Amino acid sequence: MKALKKLYAKDALKTEEYTEYKNLVQKLEGLATEESDKVYLKFYKAMVPMMEMSTWDKNMSPVAMQTQMAKLFSPSLIEGMALAMRETLDYEAKTGKKIYTDDINETVQMFKGQLLNVAITLGNSKQYVESSKVLYSVYLMEPKEMDNLYFAASYAVEGKDYDSALKYYDILKSKNYTGEGVKYFAKNKLSGEVESFSDKAIRNKFVELGQYIEPTEEKTPSKRGEIVKNIALIHIQRGNVEAAKSAIAEAKKEFPGDTTLLLSEADIYLKMNDIPSYQKVIKEVLEKNPDDHILIYNLGVTSANNNQFEEAEKYYRRVIEIKPDYTDAYVNLADMMLKPDQKIVEEMNKLGYTEKDQKRFEFLKGERQKLFSKVLPLLESAYKLQPDNEGVINGLLTVYKFLERNDKVKELKAQLGK
Repeated sequence: MKALKKLYAKDALKTEEYTEYKNLVQKLEGLATEESDKVYLKFYKAMVPMMEMSTWDKNMSPVAMQTQMAKLFSPSLIEGMALAMRETLDYEAKTGKKIYTDDINETVQMFKGQLLNVAITLGNSKQYVESSKVLYSVYLMEPKEMDNLYFAASYAVEGKDYDSALKYYDILKSKNYTGEGVKYFAKNKLSGEVESFSDKAIRNKFVELGQYIEPTEEKTPSKRGEIVKNIALIHIQRGNVEAAKSAIAEAKKEFPGDTTLLLSEADIYLKMNDIPSYQKVIKEVLEKNPDDHILIYNLGVTSANNNQFEEAEKYYRRVIEIKPDYTDAYVNLADMMLKPDQKIVEEMNKLGYTEKDQKRFEFLKGERQKLFSKVLPLLESAYKLQPDNEGVINGLLTVYKFLERNDKVKELKAQLGK
């Protein structure tokens, strides 16, 4: 242990010293029985890559150095180092003997930026699990910077590493992380680019010096609802429906009336295809935001899918009232209103040539006429809003053909190039 401590204290190792360091770590593995020995063995073992780095040529170019580091430090190895550092810091805080605390903190500050760049690079190349591990490692090194854990969880979800994602989200939840805050911006007078600042006082100082202009601020909304929702969704992914419901219920007790949580709960019910519960929660949200046209539109969609056509029509018409330029509301309402047409046509096709059948045929034809005439204004409104929407054009074309509006049929066909 003394020999390892002595070698670790050196700024750089010779190749033979590095070999000796590794051999000492191997020898110590069978001998460490005391808690302190186990902690420091784990630490020394995790620092093997750092010791290897100390043997490298100091005149190596930055690019070559970065390439070598990328080969040496895998995400799993970085995670192992971070765990060992955290365990050592916690042990020294407990015992009050700070042997490596300062050294570890210095190392963290030196390499944190590089590790975050590694995580970003991995994420950009869609290596989400690996990026997640690196971000979690940075969090272990700097537990106060919980944003790194939040992004680690997000990347774990992207990489379908649900075990890790759930672990990270549970930590965030237990520590009451919300992600709320304020971002500070100002325009760089020289470059003209808007840049962000972590601290308001620093931003204001640069503005006072005249180097930056147009200071602005932006609030970061709470991520609490998203975290709880993702915990619940992971439980659903695993088939733990009750655990999902419990996660939301617990959060609602803590944050009663929180709209983001209610929306998260609604999303979960939708995933479970529990439409009545989904609609109930959305209606609760609408009591707070009665003119939220997106939520009302979603109620229209779920009502229509649930064969609640009168309810659906009410919701679609409410959307049009609130937001007259919401094309999908016109289109969905028109499609829903045309649903009875299929049954009418099927009945007409079954009719024969008796006088009674012919009277029924004419009656049904009249019903179709009323139906298409009623739908026409909706599709024409949608067409005015989106004249290049092929779906809208084709729907309108069908209606014009039935109503024998040949001039309009010709016009729309020309637009479609038919």
